[in-house]
Amino acid sequence: MMRFADAAGRLAGLAGLALGWSPERFWRATPAELAALVTAAVPETGAPPSPELIARLQEQFPDG
Repeated sequence: MMRFADAAGRLAGLAGLALGWSPERFWRATPAELAALVTAAVPETGAPPSPELIARLQEQFPDG
């Protein structure tokens, strides 16, 4: 299990790389602010494939 400090450190680093945030900005941000920015940065992916579609794809492209 990852400790909170380790997870927070990783997230702070990612916020710095992806958003240009300084460590101070990261620690002053609320979880809602961070979530809003991440949600805006990630394009919508749509609905997951149905079991029927997965089965058809497995038939078309068998792993051998």
